[in-house]
Amino acid sequence: MLPAAFPPTRPVHLGIGNYDGYHRGHRAVFAEAKRRAAEDGGIVGALTFRPHPEVFFRGNDAVKLIFPRERKDELFAADGLDFAVHEPFSEAFASIEAEDFLRFLKEKIPALRGVYVGENFRFGAGRRGDVALLKRAGNACGAEAFAVPPVSFGGERISSSRIREALARGEIEDADAMLGAPYACGGVVVPGNRLGRTIGFPTLNLAWSPELRPRYGVYVVRLRVPASGKVFRGIANYGVRPTVERDGVPAPLLETHLPDVPSGVSAPTYGDFIRVEWLRFVRPETRFDGIGALKAQLEKDKLAALDFSEETYPAGV
Repeated sequence: MLPAAFPPTRPVHLGIGNYDGYHRGHRAVFAEAKRRAAEDGGIVGALTFRPHPEVFFRGNDAVKLIFPRERKDELFAADGLDFAVHEPFSEAFASIEAEDFLRFLKEKIPALRGVYVGENFRFGAGRRGDVALLKRAGNACGAEAFAVPPVSFGGERISSSRIREALARGEIEDADAMLGAPYACGGVVVPGNRLGRTIGFPTLNLAWSPELRPRYGVYVVRLRVPASGKVFRGIANYGVRPTVERDGVPAPLLETHLPDVPSGVSAPTYGDFIRVEWLRFVRPETRFDGIGALKAQLEKDKLAALDFSEETYPAGV
């Protein structure tokens, strides 16, 4: 939350937005902020909102978020931002008139020198404010406003909405390309039913149920263990395991098999924190006639992971 008076005395360059997914368009906004901050010795930060404004206005009908707040903060830090403010999106905040918005920010952050947004940015009560108004208000209060052009993929503007749609369809390679880094999730490895071990496919399990669920199915993944720096190739199933879970609809589970752990290297185990980066969609989740048919398909899935080349993919964050 913005304090009564923001402490930094160095010039502050502030990006403003929801930043769900922190995709390439968002990164372009902060690239401009960082460039200008380097010129005047300033610092760069993000002003984002909790809850997402759509949650405030639409409740249960709001969009499902790509990442939780913790992941967004990780991405901010990895991109070199100096700070992030998660401003409560309340009735009082939503009612600030567009003409008063920059003056409000300047009172909170006296060292504010630049404000950075996308070209379609809207703000203020009733979303009446646009980039033209933001620039006029900035000139009046000494905080210059900059509108950064969108970044395109496949001939269309990259947006959080497009990424949500790609994830829901299992188009993980398109989602990764728009994000600028592999879609990723993390958590602590939990025990499963140990069925995988009995058929030669032990898995590392995450009880992971995000707001926005990617399409259920099998994916080529890269698994990282942050504590040790170890990285493994993997094949993961995300879904409800219809072949073995016949009763009811269980909570979704992310199960990752590591097909080629090097000799002498310890794989992660229960209680370890892991991060799974999703690289390619292999097939939808399927109910097989029995364990034998499932095992035969898993052998084919394993080859997809072993044959996959990561050369064209950006490093994970």
